[in-house]
Amino acid sequence: MEQKTKVNAEDDKQEIVITREFDLPLELLFKAYQDPELFEQWMGTKVLKMENRKHGSYAFETSHNGTVVFRANGTIHEFVPNQKITRTFEMENTPFPVQLEYLEFEKLTDNTSKLTMHIVFKSVEFRNQLMQMPFAKGLNMAHDKLQEIVNKLK
Repeated sequence: MEQKTKVNAEDDKQEIVITREFDLPLELLFKAYQDPELFEQWMGTKVLKMENRKHGSYAFETSHNGTVVFRANGTIHEFVPNQKITRTFEMENTPFPVQLEYLEFEKLTDNTSKLTMHIVFKSVEFRNQLMQMPFAKGLNMAHDKLQEIVNKLK
């Protein structure tokens, strides 16, 4: 089955560009990234903090059998409803340094929208390490779940 979330990682560049078109109105796609309860549902993680504003911050963690297996946090540098979120992303307790993420939300039609994520890494090596993990598959699965859950809000 083809993955709907496309991850483009050009050779010798320390960035990736991710695109996904959703059968959702722009406002609902953005809400999935803005609303902590929705975010928890489609990402399968617990939101510890989500301050959706310029100079705000966020933190979330994923647990398995009561043990935290993943924790991430960041600072929001730009937050324009239904348009864009610019933020840092730090995976705690990993060798990965902070990444810079540009999320852009675009209306295609009244019922479809597109998300473009441009992620910049400290180095090509760190970018390549992430690409060796099941990152693309996991993100596609999360986006599939986002589509499924948010569809019910239409």
